[in-house]
Amino acid sequence: MEQTLRTESRTVKPAGGGRRMTGQERVFNIFNMALLIITCVVFLYPYINQFAISINAASDTALGGVTIFPRVLSKENYEMVLGNDMFINAFSISVTRVLAGTLLSLCVTYSAAYAISKRTLPGRNIFVTILIIPMFISGGLIPTFILYRELKIINTFYVYIMPGMFAFYNMIIFRTFLRTIPESLEESFMLDGANSVQIMFYIFIPLSAPVIACIALWVAVHHWNDWTSTLLFVQTRRLHTLQFMMYRLLKESEVMMQIAADRARQGLALGQDTAPTITPESIKAATLMVSTLPIVVVYPFLQKYFVKGIMIGAIKE
Repeated sequence: MEQTLRTESRTVKPAGGGRRMTGQERVFNIFNMALLIITCVVFLYPYINQFAISINAASDTALGGVTIFPRVLSKENYEMVLGNDMFINAFSISVTRVLAGTLLSLCVTYSAAYAISKRTLPGRNIFVTILIIPMFISGGLIPTFILYRELKIINTFYVYIMPGMFAFYNMIIFRTFLRTIPESLEESFMLDGANSVQIMFYIFIPLSAPVIACIALWVAVHHWNDWTSTLLFVQTRRLHTLQFMMYRLLKESEVMMQIAADRARQGLALGQDTAPTITPESIKAATLMVSTLPIVVVYPFLQKYFVKGIMIGAIKE
């Protein structure tokens, strides 16, 4: 009896559960944690630095040395940015573009994926071949500009929406996911009298919520960050997007800083006896924070859909 109790006592696991880590495993974990901390600092420092500059007084920022903590708190930078009519108009254009572009892109791409996923679709392989060619062979900038001009979407809001309504890569992800849904589920609803459109809206779309959220985030980030479309195809100032304004501001601030440096080397005064209350650097920082804030706020809540969407697209048929 005593021997049995001793045997059972030796088989009892520690209260913490599992085996203890060896010295090499502890060193490896410490190294990983240190590496991740350093990586986070490297990636976060520029953003935090710009945030500190955006809430710091411009006259104090001009003296240099602002790192991650503001020295003189001020809201003048944001008042200047948010009080600018051009900025408000550009912000509204960007928001409208993101909402309309994302919604239309999801509708067109998902509908195409739903049709292509049907093995009974006549000429399905031909459609896939035609759609995949532009993914590898681009017409180039000049033919694209001529096409947009003939479609009469140059200098219109449609140039932001129409070219991005369909993306072949996103359609492949949708199609791959749709093929994982059992055909028996669709057949049972067809026996109940439902047609293909009803099945798509009431069965497939609710089941596709995770992948739809993933693609929606991809498309929304693309629309929000895109500034080249404005640069190449839009000359009307009332249609300028927020990111294009940011691009212009960066270029103008570089020119102004270069002029100030040249005047300083020549020993010339700036024409003012007092330090400026607003500088290009402070306005640039405030605009940067306002333009990136929506993505920074939304991304943590939808981050898991990135990995899930990529994994769905990687499933072999």
